[in-house]
Amino acid sequence: LALTNAEDGYFIEGGGWDSSYNGVAIKLAMELYLLNHYEDTLQLIPLLSIGLSLILLLVLLFNSSRLNIKLFKASLLITALSGLYGSYLHLESNYEFELEMKPTAGSWDLFVESLSGAIPALAPGSLIALALIGYSYTLLLNKK
Repeated sequence: LALTNAEDGYFIEGGGWDSSYNGVAIKLAMELYLLNHYEDTLQLIPLLSIGLSLILLLVLLFNSSRLNIKLFKASLLITALSGLYGSYLHLESNYEFELEMKPTAGSWDLFVESLSGAIPALAPGSLIALALIGYSYTLLLNKK
């Protein structure tokens, strides 16, 4: 990757669409949309956080001021926190389901079963990975 200074901001060259933040974010948002991950208000959180970060990334590409970098970092924090919260919600739903199916099972057995339940408990971790990709981009911007 090479960081080049354009007149209006800093751009990463040579990364390609699939290896860039926007490619991962758009693909993740499309997957959530195709899985109907908008039926409940809480299910909108990851879509909104991804949308916010994409808008701020677009702003950042044209004006890489300190304020815009801080706003983008804040959106990345929101995205990562929504991933943590999503993992909790997924795990809690699976745990409740397993508890109904096996009321006499121990807590550890229910926890292990809930990790591989119907709702993917670790899938929201992709939001955390997305935030880390975005944060690595801001590290490149700080090397002015």
